[in-house]
Amino acid sequence: MTRALIAEDEPLLADALQQELARAWPGLQIAARVGDGLSAVREALALAPEVLFFDIRMPGQSGLEAAAELADAWPEGTPFPALVFLTAYDQYAVQAFEAQAVDYLLKPLQRGRLEKTVARVQALLAARGSGAQPVDEATLAQLRQLLASASGAGTPGIAAPAAAPLRFIQAGSGSRIDMVPVDEVLVFEAADKYVRVLTAGREHLVRTPLRELLAQLDTQQFWQIHRGTLVRASAIASVVRSESGKQSVLLHGRPEAFAVSRLYAAQFRAM
Repeated sequence: MTRALIAEDEPLLADALQQELARAWPGLQIAARVGDGLSAVREALALAPEVLFFDIRMPGQSGLEAAAELADAWPEGTPFPALVFLTAYDQYAVQAFEAQAVDYLLKPLQRGRLEKTVARVQALLAARGSGAQPVDEATLAQLRQLLASASGAGTPGIAAPAAAPLRFIQAGSGSRIDMVPVDEVLVFEAADKYVRVLTAGREHLVRTPLRELLAQLDTQQFWQIHRGTLVRASAIASVVRSESGKQSVLLHGRPEAFAVSRLYAAQFRAM
């Protein structure tokens, strides 16, 4: 029997989805229902369902962020679930998701659309057969694209307004504000409620979310190597791989190594 996980923070919508799925796909078992992204990641890793229905907007962690975390953490040799995102946004969501292999459902649910989604997911699972499907580069590329489209305005498919490139970072330090030239920054790293801004000799903390900083940075100069880490491309000294296959980046001017997630590892393939 095929198993699914529903991550939806509105109980009435979760009830409606479960009821419609019972009608459209009688052989589908709902293994768990959760209401936030962190719980979705935890339960998906524990249960390894074949299908995930993730609401885009959930408390604490969005459905996109939860899917990206799962892609990084998914165990080797275990089939990665088919992804279906739930969203209340109409034409913008369609533009964002139609270009991807993942599927989407608009709120409120429409029976005809749900039936098409069920057919697509069933066809995908049948095509996989019994062999384990790893988290392939196509899936990772789709998640990267969707995360990028959502990073500015917070709504998939809605492009962020153009922002002037950052030249300085204003970092508070007690009663003083330090003006840190972006040209000196080597790393932006999310840490709890702050972002660490690392230069060759200092560390600063700012409250501006990483996604807002990313919208104002030159992505040719700063490469994303993890959902929470940007590094200056010209400062990369080497990329090392551990015995377990995990990659880390070493930078000129910093003593520590910075982890590269599975989601962004493709950019470091040997040429």
